[in-house]
Amino acid sequence: MNTATSLQEKKTFGHPRGLFYLFFAELWERFSFYGMKALLILYMTKQLLFSDTMSIGIFAAYMSLVYVTPTFGGILADKVLGFRKSIFLGGILMAVGHFLLTIEQPIFFYLSLAFIIVGNGFFKPNISTFVGSLYDKDDVKKDSGFTIFYMGINIGGAVAPLLCAWLAEVYGWHYGFMAAGLGMLLGLVVFQKGIKDEIFGRKGLVPDVDFYSFKKYGFSRGNWVVILAVVLVPVFALFVRYYQYEHYLIWITSFIIVGALVKICLGLASQARNKVIAASYFTVLMTVFWAIFEQAGSSLTLFADRNVSLIGLNAAQTNSINSGFIIFLAIPFSLAWSYLAKKKMNPNSAIKSGIGLLLLGVGFVVFSLSAREAVDAMTPMWYLVLGYLILTIGELFISPIGLSKMTELSPLKYISFIMGVFFTSSFYGHYFAGKIAGMTAVSEGVDSPFSKGIMGDLVEYITSLNYDSVLALGESTTQLYSYVSVYAVFGVLSILIGVLVLAISPIVKKLMGEVH
Repeated sequence: MNTATSLQEKKTFGHPRGLFYLFFAELWERFSFYGMKALLILYMTKQLLFSDTMSIGIFAAYMSLVYVTPTFGGILADKVLGFRKSIFLGGILMAVGHFLLTIEQPIFFYLSLAFIIVGNGFFKPNISTFVGSLYDKDDVKKDSGFTIFYMGINIGGAVAPLLCAWLAEVYGWHYGFMAAGLGMLLGLVVFQKGIKDEIFGRKGLVPDVDFYSFKKYGFSRGNWVVILAVVLVPVFALFVRYYQYEHYLIWITSFIIVGALVKICLGLASQARNKVIAASYFTVLMTVFWAIFEQAGSSLTLFADRNVSLIGLNAAQTNSINSGFIIFLAIPFSLAWSYLAKKKMNPNSAIKSGIGLLLLGVGFVVFSLSAREAVDAMTPMWYLVLGYLILTIGELFISPIGLSKMTELSPLKYISFIMGVFFTSSFYGHYFAGKIAGMTAVSEGVDSPFSKGIMGDLVEYITSLNYDSVLALGESTTQLYSYVSVYAVFGVLSILIGVLVLAISPIVKKLMGEVH
């Protein structure tokens, strides 16, 4: 029996067996990532004693840069390394970054974040593209497979904040960071086992061995990629440290990406070009989604710490709520998409994206409504949980489906690059998320950005809080107002964008051609 035939026959629950190896590899990688993410903003404000503004700025710079490197990691995988070597290189760099966080020195703090930024660039786009490569282009189970894969991401995302935050609280911050690093190493072990068991057949290998092995100045091209990755670590460390100048990187990155997309489109037939335009459109929608959604981890964690009456969880552990809901909802959603596809009632991706953005807005309006029942500036926890539930449902409508569509809309020659471009939605999204979160920081003598005029009236209508009255109630209530006012305004804005996306969905569907 040849390898191709064997690979086709290795199915589990109707999906390629390789999906489940990648599922567990990604699970542990996300365990490491979300474990550290849950601790980071509180570590900076409580242990390193950074101001809210500086902590939010560093957090936003780190989270955005983590998602710009996948574009270039995707290119290097396509041209030089292949999926397997890229995933290994990325995993090792990320593990180094997590372990460096256990050393409480400023230089190691910034270097550790930079190692994770560079490592994620090699790991993140290529494991997702690897999943897509396991399916035929027209396989109706692909959306379902990506939703299952997405559940693996969120099992790691749910467990990690609970365990790492508990270790940090009981034994110290560094034990939490160390657990994250061990999770990354375990992810690589699972991935290596899949390769050893020949689950992936010939998929993910170096695309051109001669090109990879060609030597210049004594090193092969493959080795030069590794050297370049290490050299870039201190560069990204400086970007994180001097986060105020990240906008220059935004412009440079945008110029490179737009230029590359234009060049690709000029070389394509009209139908393929329209699909790349549709892929770019979904990337823009995901940027809007993440810009608002990713208050989780930054301002929402601080909101939970300061203005929510938490029961059973500490503020860092609330980061597991979103992922916990996805664990319970991913399989039902996966089954629902498959069932609706069979009945020819499955909404197309353009419609799903609009629904996702609409639900995102509703979730943030729920967060802001919590102010109506605040006692001594502390809001009931059930609003936080309900808001996260609605956000999670919205996320399941837009994010895993977007991952799946990138593999269908992309020309095969550029698939990893287009997937990397899709992940820049998180780069831009986290950058703007930092700007939004920065609006929640209270500064003496500076009014809340949405305290006056029409915006002030909207906030008062939703939250029942009047800014002038809030000032007389003390710092805690002022801080509460700063959070819920921002959530109310951007929640309503997201609802309006969602309605617009639904209205223009027929136009987008035409660009997508036969892709659903």
